Amino acid sequence: MGFLLFIIVYPLVWMISRLPMRVLYIVSDFFFFLIFYVFNYRKKVVMQNLTLAFPEKDEKEKRGIMKAFFKHFIDIMIESVKGLSISEKEMQRRYVFKNPELVKKYVAEERSITMVGAHQANWEWSISMPLWVKVNSYAAYTKLANPYFEKVVKRMREKFGFIGYKTTNTIKNIQNNFKNGTQGLYLLLSDQSPQLPKTYYWSSFMGVNVPVHTGAEVLAKRFDMVIINYSVTKVKRGYFEVDFELISDQPKDHENFELTEKYLRITERNIKKQPEYYLWSHRRFKHRDSYQEWKENFAPKNKTKK
Repeated sequence: MGFLLFIIVYPLVWMISRLPMRVLYIVSDFFFFLIFYVFNYRKKVVMQNLTLAFPEKDEKEKRGIMKAFFKHFIDIMIESVKGLSISEKEMQRRYVFKNPELVKKYVAEERSITMVGAHQANWEWSISMPLWVKVNSYAAYTKLANPYFEKVVKRMREKFGFIGYKTTNTIKNIQNNFKNGTQGLYLLLSDQSPQLPKTYYWSSFMGVNVPVHTGAEVLAKRFDMVIINYSVTKVKRGYFEVDFELISDQPKDHENFELTEKYLRITERNIKKQPEYYLWSHRRFKHRDSYQEWKENFAPKNKTKK
């Protein structure tokens, strides 16, 4: 059944990816109309998230952000499909890294790097990072149930030089690289909600007390890696700019969760600049009322709440 679905769907997806961007955005507009006006996909989730994150905004402002978000969200899906066939030249023209010299500095010093980011603007095209920064680059991924689509998606994400590995193998992969003396850049998107049993820290994110991922900080400290944030800004439809920002090149000098706090504040700042381009359809605040449950059931003594 999985193979049958693949041979029916994949040729269509491939043909769509070969279309010019201007045509793909017409396709995107059509699907936006269906998703937003006909199917009402996750509109309640988005509006709830916006109400929590921007209590100062009135209903009209929030609905404006929601509509712009959905239009952008469908664009992201279309741009992801384009990733199957997009050339290096076109990718470098549309997804520009403004200050790669920051990363190149630490690559030249033979330091490994933890690269953190968020689901802001277009995170899918971060697969082009190795075109700008020449270092062994690794990105974790969640394995798809369909093995045929799994191979296609993995190949797409590795087409510009990233090396993919399962999320569950992150620590093992880094350990092996350090053991073998292999320098690496490890890309981690850390803004989504962790599972309560795997939570070590709570903090304010967009004014809401929530559990947060701390894996990037833990890995940076454990392996003495430079930790750098990458932020994506949407310039116009189909064009993006990436800024790198140093969080710390001496991670072991920081108190526990200090690096995580820096990352959260950077992410908040970027969301507020372009709120319509954040992934509001994700239920980021779903555990906001679960602190007591976490404290009673999952929090050993070494776990901390801010």
